[in-house]
Amino acid sequence: MSDRRNALTPEALAMVDAIARSGSFAAAARELGKVPSALTYSVRQLEEALDVLLFDRRSRQARFTAAGEELLREGRRLLHETEAVANRVRRVASGWESELSIVADDILSQTTLFELVEAFCAVRPDAAGDGGPPTRLRLTSGVLAGTWEALLAGQVDLALGVAGEHAAGGIEMRPLGEIEFVFVVAPHHPLARAGEPIADAELVRHRAVAVGDTAQRLAPLTLNLLAGQDVLTVPTMRAKLEAQLRGIGCGYVPEPLARAHVQAGRLVAKRTARPGRAALLHYAWRAEHGAAALGQALRWWLAMLESETTRRALIEQQAGLRV
Repeated sequence: MSDRRNALTPEALAMVDAIARSGSFAAAARELGKVPSALTYSVRQLEEALDVLLFDRRSRQARFTAAGEELLREGRRLLHETEAVANRVRRVASGWESELSIVADDILSQTTLFELVEAFCAVRPDAAGDGGPPTRLRLTSGVLAGTWEALLAGQVDLALGVAGEHAAGGIEMRPLGEIEFVFVVAPHHPLARAGEPIADAELVRHRAVAVGDTAQRLAPLTLNLLAGQDVLTVPTMRAKLEAQLRGIGCGYVPEPLARAHVQAGRLVAKRTARPGRAALLHYAWRAEHGAAALGQALRWWLAMLESETTRRALIEQQAGLRV
């Protein structure tokens, strides 16, 4: 096993590739700067180490056997991956993180988030422009305190859409924007015909739909739920919207998410006796070692978030959501 593994060097794989491209041992030898006999000897050594025939000796041209074809395919893949790793290491040495983890609260626009991901993947760190950033992105989703928890626990480097109650040392935070919530029900829900403002005594008689907090250690948050009220807990804001469109329950949803459905008559907005709800969201990142120690990938994301247009889009651009 060791001999076979040691035989598959980048030089041996490049030799097989050169023979395939040139079509003959003689032409490959000229390309590699070898005499034909030396190239033939190297091929035989490789065949002996692998204990297979790579070329059909009955042909005057360099014709591969089935085993040779497989080595050619896999060898080219390995050469490409080796080059990619070398480029990645070189770029990481220039200040790009090997991985950047981002948690985005479920309330934010997925459309805008993936527009940012697309733009990040198009960044060309090298002047030659031969490939995107060497940083692998890892995206996760959080709800309420769970978004903060992921950052505080060191599970992510950047958190989008946190409320800000759990600010701690080593974490920098900036305002993302304010998002309004609206109380909505389906047109066939009993509350659609209720007088306004709807009092708590009436609301408590109807099932509420709530998105479950993803926090595991921090105290989970519950918003706008009444004692004794029946509750359907769902995993995402999109699931909550689906449930309310079906008339399964009632509750507050982000106004940008509900807007198109209200305009189309699929949802009815109602005033309640409770004061209107709005949430001030932030974005936060780990900065224990100061701004100078931030990697290039995190710097790129923070630069994008400095744009008011980007921040507003993360809250407002819900056009990509369909139910």
